[in-house]
Amino acid sequence: MKKPAFLKQKMMLKVVYALIPVMLVSVYYFGWRVAALVAISLVFAFATEWIMASLRQGRMSYAVYVTAMLYGLSLPPTVPFWIAAVGAIIAILFAKEVFGGFGKNVFNPAIVGRAFVYVSFPEELTARFAPVFNEFPAGLTKWSFTSIKALPEYIKNAGLTKTDAISAATPMWSRRDYGFETEIMKLFTGNISGTFEHSGQNMVLGAGSAGEVCTIVIILAGIYLIWTKTAKWQLTVSTILGAIILNIILRNILGIQAVPPLLFTLFSGALMYAAVFMVTDPISAPKKKISQWLYGGMIGMLIVFFRYKSIFAGGVAFSILMGNMFAPSLDLWVKRYKARKQKKEEK
Repeated sequence: MKKPAFLKQKMMLKVVYALIPVMLVSVYYFGWRVAALVAISLVFAFATEWIMASLRQGRMSYAVYVTAMLYGLSLPPTVPFWIAAVGAIIAILFAKEVFGGFGKNVFNPAIVGRAFVYVSFPEELTARFAPVFNEFPAGLTKWSFTSIKALPEYIKNAGLTKTDAISAATPMWSRRDYGFETEIMKLFTGNISGTFEHSGQNMVLGAGSAGEVCTIVIILAGIYLIWTKTAKWQLTVSTILGAIILNIILRNILGIQAVPPLLFTLFSGALMYAAVFMVTDPISAPKKKISQWLYGGMIGMLIVFFRYKSIFAGGVAFSILMGNMFAPSLDLWVKRYKARKQKKEEK
């Protein structure tokens, strides 16, 4: 096999730069095992693309680093390493290489990998949430919840074990299934810690994905990407607006209390992480500005709808995949609409 050349892309490196603070905050809250998950994702994603690029005698791209980091940070901190490796391979092989490599894929590879492991390994992805280390130096001096000594004091004080802690409920699960609403400031800063009582049993708050917890860092990363013109601001803003609009309609106009308050919707789960890093993928998103507004708005609304109606508390991955399917058609519809409008004006 011929050694593949690299397609150097400064924009992709800027996304990597924006993801580094997100990863460091994740390590702070969950321990260095998060960094290991990202490293494993990088190794297997890179190896898969290197092999495939060699076989098709094509070039590799810096986008593989972005895919691996986005995917690795979208995983729960306790997910087994082999599952992380499987998802990374699937992301590159079936969402990118089967279409011919970089620039030809229809779906966001990181989302495809995340959705695959989410469906294939539901227990590991939806029943092993991890609470955060909340006292400095927090996870910076820890690997993970490997022993009772590593458990935060608030968990030990509640008389809970490591098994109880890892089986914690995320803010969205705890609100929907147990009626407990996490404080907005905890969601904003990422300090999702504490316990609550349900049916006489102490429950621990946990996180569904390592990279989604700290909203403020994600927002700052989004500002950097938009400021450097790495990401289209229309895609991020329209996704957030779509979520806001449907959330207000369902909760405030129709009075559906199962739909969370607006700030809870925006700051919980992976909505902000998706709006900043996933929806803005330049390959799977539409290219025309009108299409981008429609695309982002649709994804934002779907996230709110799936959270309300689906059996899972989340819904970000499937919302983006549905958006990916419509992206080419949106551009085509907009193009045809403008062509018809121009013909009418010429008459």
